[in-house]
Amino acid sequence: MFNRTTAVVLAAALAAGLGLWAAQAWFSVERPAPELQAVRLFQQPRALPAFSLQQSDGTQLVPGELKGHWTVVFLGFTHCPDVCPTTLAQLAQAQKRWAALPEATRPRVLFVSVDPERDSPDRIGEYAHAFHRDTLAATADVPALERFARSMSMVFMKVPAPEGAPADQYSIDHSAALAVLDPQGRMAGLLTPPLDPDAIAGDLLALSR
Repeated sequence: MFNRTTAVVLAAALAAGLGLWAAQAWFSVERPAPELQAVRLFQQPRALPAFSLQQSDGTQLVPGELKGHWTVVFLGFTHCPDVCPTTLAQLAQAQKRWAALPEATRPRVLFVSVDPERDSPDRIGEYAHAFHRDTLAATADVPALERFARSMSMVFMKVPAPEGAPADQYSIDHSAALAVLDPQGRMAGLLTPPLDPDAIAGDLLALSR
């Protein structure tokens, strides 16, 4: 028989169900993206294809290693006369701003050398760490680097040495934009010159909260 006690139990169950539904609906709503100054986010992040780069410490850098953090990726080479050292110095200024964040959520900077002929893992590690000790450094063979760069809509190209100069005095043209990967390891946006370290730091701090 449908008595008063049954009605109370059903009402309580219904209220609990509605409360659970409301909680799920509330927490499933994505938080609005923070207002950013330097990082230009895409409307929809895109997954990167599989890759494997060799880090300066000898370990392999694969997609899973980049999860859990916002990561700024910069393509360059250690013989670069101006753009690369300037960019890494600017990023180092930003890195100092977010150094107080817990390591588990702290943004990362990844320097990828596109000059494996001259840049050994040891060399790129020394080069990158001279700007900031936390900067990750990696490289690979040219085909793997080309695939990695292409996945982020970036390019690089070897430029022969000037006539009369030693062959190993070549340069490399490469994209000046920096890729921004989200904590799922997806390509989420770009940073384009001119770079403002304070704006970059503010954006990455906001995104990492």
